[in-house]
Amino acid sequence: MAIRNLILGAFVSTSLVLAQNSAGLNINDEDLEIEASMDLSQYTDGSNGTTYILGANYISTQTNDDLLSVGINANNTYQGFEGLNVSLGLNVVLLDDFLSVPLMGEVSYSLPLVESIPTITLSSQMLYAPGVLSFDKADTYFEFRGEASMEVISAVSVYMGYRNIETTYINASSTTFNDSLYGGLKIGF
Repeated sequence: MAIRNLILGAFVSTSLVLAQNSAGLNINDEDLEIEASMDLSQYTDGSNGTTYILGANYISTQTNDDLLSVGINANNTYQGFEGLNVSLGLNVVLLDDFLSVPLMGEVSYSLPLVESIPTITLSSQMLYAPGVLSFDKADTYFEFRGEASMEVISAVSVYMGYRNIETTYINASSTTFNDSLYGGLKIGF
C-alpha cells in the first residue's frame, strides 16, 4: 500500500507540472486512468518541425494494481499525407517489483471531414520492452492502444479506446495487467 501511495503522489506532482498543455481522464467499470502531457518544443529549436512531448499516465485497477508510466517522444507530421502524425519515443513503466523501459511508436490520423463536423482523430500506439529493457522482476512488457477521439469544444475532446497491457515476470508466464475498453475526456491548455 505504501508503494501505491508513493506512486500516486509522484504522479499527482507530475500531473500538476504537466497539466499546462493537456490533461485527461478515462474510466470503465474496473479501472481509472489519469494522463497528462507537456509540449517541450517551447524549450527547443522548433525549426525542424518536430514536436517533443513529455507525458505521464497512471492506471489504477479495481484489483488495487497500479501502473505509472512516464515518457518522452518526438512527434512529426508525415510528409505528403495531411493529417497523419507519427511519434517515436521511450517510456519508463513502474509496477510493484516491475520496471521496464519500453520503446514506443504511435500513429494518428485526423480525418479530413467537412469543416462543420468536429475534428475526429484515430490513433494507435504500441509499446514494447524486451528482457534487455526490463529490470527488477520484469522480463518483458507489451502495450497496445487504439483510440478514436472527437473535439466537441475547442481544445476539449471526448474519446473511446481499447488497451491491452501484458506484463511478463522472470520465470513466470505472461500476465494481462489490463485488457479493456474505456471512455474519457481530454482538455488542452
